Amino acid sequence: MEAKEIRIKTLLLCLVSVISAELGTWVIISKFAYYPMLVLAGSRLLQILLLVLIVVTWGEGLPSVGLARSEMFSGVKKGLIWSAGFAAITSIVCLGLFAASINPLTLMKARLPRQTSNLIQFFIVGGMVGPVAEELFFRGILYGFLRRWGVIVALILSTLIIVLCHPIGHGIPDTRLVGGILFALASEFGGSLVVPITIHTLGNLAIFAISLIF
Repeated sequence: MEAKEIRIKTLLLCLVSVISAELGTWVIISKFAYYPMLVLAGSRLLQILLLVLIVVTWGEGLPSVGLARSEMFSGVKKGLIWSAGFAAITSIVCLGLFAASINPLTLMKARLPRQTSNLIQFFIVGGMVGPVAEELFFRGILYGFLRRWGVIVALILSTLIIVLCHPIGHGIPDTRLVGGILFALASEFGGSLVVPITIHTLGNLAIFAISLIF
């Protein structure tokens, strides 16, 4: 990705903002268990706003995180192409697993809310708002900071941090691991942060849709 290195000051300010927003979200949801998805949506939108504000005001501007205005449209197109290619590869792998008597749907199935209103909110927050916030921090800022030590180091460390930041449960979450590597590569070689944002959004929506149908 053609972007400037992220400075430590920018990283720390963004990190404090994200942690503060996450802690605030946890406190609000734990004490007031009303409309948790709406609270989460507000938190993610606040994080996006704060990260953009920090990068523009104290950082090196939006191009430094791969959000150059001139690359927006091409980023969406590249993201669609990457998504189509990854979907084709995933389909082939799934067919192979089915042939080996392994159900691949169990590896990617998400736990969805039962109520229709909560389900719609889940698709919006987890499928569209969440990916923008996550990519902006993990790929635009964290990966951009780690990249000073090389692409391989940045890819491994950023992916490891992403996996650790999500509930692990029993073993390493395959989708987080694969997604972390894929999104980092898309960010690096796609030329724009819009590329992994597009892939992440479509990927999450696809997983949610599969979980809903099956």
